[in-house]
Amino acid sequence: MSMHSSVSLRPLRRAISLAAALSTAALLTATVSGSALAENSAPSVLKDIRLPQGFEIEVYLDNVANARQMALGSQGTLFIGSRGEGKVYAAIDTDADGRHDRVKVIASGLNMPSGLAFRDQTLYVGAVSQILAFDNIEQQLSQSASPSYRIFYDDLPTDKHHGWKYLKFAADGRLYIPIGAPCNICDAGSDYSKIISLDLQSKQPRLEAAGVRNSVGFDFDPISGQLWFTDNGRDMMGDDMPADELNHLSQRGQHFGYPYVHQGDTLDPEFGKGKQPADFSSPEVKLGAHVAALGMTFYRGDSFPKAYHGGIFIAEHGSWNRSSKVGYRVRFVPIKQGKAGEPQVFAEGWLKGETVSGRPADVLQLPDGSLLIADDAQGRLYRIFYSG
Repeated sequence: MSMHSSVSLRPLRRAISLAAALSTAALLTATVSGSALAENSAPSVLKDIRLPQGFEIEVYLDNVANARQMALGSQGTLFIGSRGEGKVYAAIDTDADGRHDRVKVIASGLNMPSGLAFRDQTLYVGAVSQILAFDNIEQQLSQSASPSYRIFYDDLPTDKHHGWKYLKFAADGRLYIPIGAPCNICDAGSDYSKIISLDLQSKQPRLEAAGVRNSVGFDFDPISGQLWFTDNGRDMMGDDMPADELNHLSQRGQHFGYPYVHQGDTLDPEFGKGKQPADFSSPEVKLGAHVAALGMTFYRGDSFPKAYHGGIFIAEHGSWNRSSKVGYRVRFVPIKQGKAGEPQVFAEGWLKGETVSGRPADVLQLPDGSLLIADDAQGRLYRIFYSG
């Protein structure tokens, strides 16, 4: 393995709001204290990572605190969001060698700016209830002043519980935005638990998928253009129930079950009464309970072996409330003729026993076909490439 390291909606009813706030506080506390995070140096982490034969891993960028979703600008700038840090970063290739070598904070003090997407020279950032737009962002990077931005859209719920965003543009130019449930389990109404899209000109929202508890990762099939997305299953049903999901939206408006049905076949103990699993869309793949499947991308490159072409890479952030930890890895799901195969472990080693040395949060393909992994726990980006 290479050891190279670059230095570097509206509020709900009061009772539900209070429950959501208490649940959020518990979640954030557990995320920090329950992960048993080891502050390992880059070389010590790298030596533990296991990959398929012929692949290598290196640290691409370090000191990118709480790195979450990534996006590439038209001039090659790598943009990185965060959640707890409230910052947006720009990684720049200063010597034109094809590698980002300097990280610049372009915004701070934002409200969980976890998700971002780039289109037509503008960087869009999801900050819970608002979508911010940084116009001509790559031209602004050479200025000494912080880049300016405008509020592009502000008609989203203010709830922080599952309020952080993941953004991506479809081929038709619509911006896709998830709106998570403001709770672990509740029926919060039609303003929540869905994925919408926005037309950039009219700013009119359109429902794409309903019954989605908390999607923090999606992408579009490069052949069909259809949406695939991860969804995190509810907590407090035990160590092994219900599974996180990889879902496929084949028809606009499909309902994927939450809060009535989980993993396509299991009624919720409270909200499932009188419901039938057959009335809702089932996941393409059950990913396992509590793995916290987050960012995902279709592989569109050709530098990886052919078996990976057109398939999906998924970052599993890892469990926070399971008696023994699971996740903390990257998995691959082959896609053939619009159908998903069995998920395969692609990169693992951030979990040793019950000790965690990193938490994959997003995956992004670089132009050379290699794969970036954002680790929000260590504030680090890894690059996986094929040398076989």
